[in-house]
Amino acid sequence: MASSGFLPTGSLLESLIHISNEVASMENMPFVQVRNISTMRRRIKLLSFLFEEIQEANSPLPPSSILCFTELFSVIRRVKFLIQGCKEGSSLWNLLQTEFITNQFYVLVKEMVRALDILPLSLLKITADVREQVELLHNQAKQVELSVDPQDLQRREELVQVMTKNNEKNSRNKGFIEIGKVKEILSNIGLRSIVDYEDEITKLEAEALKQAGTGGLIVVSNINNLISLVLYSKSMLFSYGDDDKSVKDQSSNKRFDHSSSSKSLVPIPDEFRCPISLDLMKDPVIIASGQTYDRTSIAQWIDSGHHVCPKSGQRLIHMALIPNYALKSLVQQWCQENNVQLNEPATASSELERSNSRRKLSENAVDHISVAKAAIDAVKMTAEFLVGKLATGSSDIQRQAAYEIRLLAKTGMDNRRMIAEAGAIPFLVTLLTSTDPRLQENAVTALLNLSIFNNNKTLIISAGAIDNIIHVLESGKTTEARENAAAAIFSLSMVDEYKVVIGAHPRAIPGLVRLLREGTSAGKRDAAIALFNLSIYSANKARVVVAGAVPLLIDLLTDDKAGITDDALQVLSLVLGCSDGLQEIRKSRVLVPLLIDLLRFGSLKGKENSITLLLGLCKDGGEEVARRLLMNPRSIPSLQSLAADGSLKARRKADALLRLLNRCCSHSQNHVE
Repeated sequence: MASSGFLPTGSLLESLIHISNEVASMENMPFVQVRNISTMRRRIKLLSFLFEEIQEANSPLPPSSILCFTELFSVIRRVKFLIQGCKEGSSLWNLLQTEFITNQFYVLVKEMVRALDILPLSLLKITADVREQVELLHNQAKQVELSVDPQDLQRREELVQVMTKNNEKNSRNKGFIEIGKVKEILSNIGLRSIVDYEDEITKLEAEALKQAGTGGLIVVSNINNLISLVLYSKSMLFSYGDDDKSVKDQSSNKRFDHSSSSKSLVPIPDEFRCPISLDLMKDPVIIASGQTYDRTSIAQWIDSGHHVCPKSGQRLIHMALIPNYALKSLVQQWCQENNVQLNEPATASSELERSNSRRKLSENAVDHISVAKAAIDAVKMTAEFLVGKLATGSSDIQRQAAYEIRLLAKTGMDNRRMIAEAGAIPFLVTLLTSTDPRLQENAVTALLNLSIFNNNKTLIISAGAIDNIIHVLESGKTTEARENAAAAIFSLSMVDEYKVVIGAHPRAIPGLVRLLREGTSAGKRDAAIALFNLSIYSANKARVVVAGAVPLLIDLLTDDKAGITDDALQVLSLVLGCSDGLQEIRKSRVLVPLLIDLLRFGSLKGKENSITLLLGLCKDGGEEVARRLLMNPRSIPSLQSLAADGSLKARRKADALLRLLNRCCSHSQNHVE
């Protein structure tokens, strides 16, 4: 059997059948990600027919199928966990994370395709029907594009609008929740009984606790806003003492009929009570543990020397009090609907009244969420969430999170700033040494994009990124990773002091020269511009020469495929400024004719750098180069043309070179006489 190159079937097929049936038989599917879950379960059901038929045939398997089935087991296992996460997690939170979860399904589909690419169907003993089903599945999966379910997007948009409106307070009634609309939104994602609401609150609280240590304050604040929304909706939609399965038939403009004289009889919902004072929260705030308290009560608790959360006992990593605007709005709405007055403390002087008035105006200004602020908050929330996944997620989750950060940092200085403030940079630097090719590539590209914001350059250097970036430059798992490492070096070296730091690293410049030699056209360009930037610092010029860059740069002047003539000329014109560079460049017998041609046919920048090189080569003992220029019939006319019609820099240098050649010619004639 071994001599045939085939392997016997084993427990792998049994495991595949078992886990496929587990996924296919899952019950109580969530109301979010319906399309992705149902499509994925259908694909896995089709594959289970393949596994069962192979098992029934009891025939040996070719080695490539073993590899394919091993990969498929890993994919199906992760599909199971992803679906379980959607089932067991908060429906509202999953709805807000629609794009992120959809992308996880998309990644798994593509990994399924890569596994099926190596499946030798022709060597397997299966029926024609099963073979056709698998081939159809394979072809359809290949054509899958990343697409978010429009229904989920619409539901998410409705939810965001409700949450945003809840935070607007430009008028007395504007921003108050339309409870009928909220009921519809929550019903559409499966929240239809009081038990559903309580389960959702429990799941959101668990998510807030999980994110408190990784997702950051902004993420926790957003989850708390969702909790507040569900809590309030529960209190509005369900009667006290009603059967758990019944929902009140309550219109969107329903108001409790209580007079001010009977307001003491109105029961305060537990979710609106401060856990410390048990009174109605007038100014709810979120602390580091993710719990909400009334500002006065928790401030007194902290001021008295306590550094733990009163409710959870969790140690507070900071003492910041973050306003819970969503809950505050809900409390105000409840008070208005129940004729309950939120009494402000009496003031003793007009000065204090004016102070309070100014404070209220300030709070109102902060409370108002404009479209721009909503967008900023969304980026902050996303950044905090993704950094949490970088910190604690599996390799697959880290890869996806790094990819999302890479995209988020691609545009907008504010995005780059907020991602850095969320703490992404140290985690990305660590991930540069990952053995996962895509994770490494996403991490280095994300750092490149973040480095465009100048303040982030310091953070990247301070995080010890240089060693790891150079590691990627030298031995990155993908071509794109190596190229983007070179581009990151260029970006960081825009700061003068980092030209010194990077250039002094023993492997930095040799790594760039290696990419200049072996890289793609884009890689060679990235390497050339990084070398140019580093060579602005004088000490680095000799290092570039020692690393062997000069012959490569001269060769690249005529490499049409590489297309980096101007970049190569720029580096050569800088390296010419050190004695080692000058000597190395003078060794070339092909450079001068190339430069003469570039004087005629090069770009504006190319002509300027060509003249710089020729002028430098002719100075300080360059009589041989001057004689070669004088002997070339095209050189003088080209220089005269540039002296008359070139750029200011070209005219100045062309004049200088013509004068030098004239002196050289006169000297030669005098010497002959």
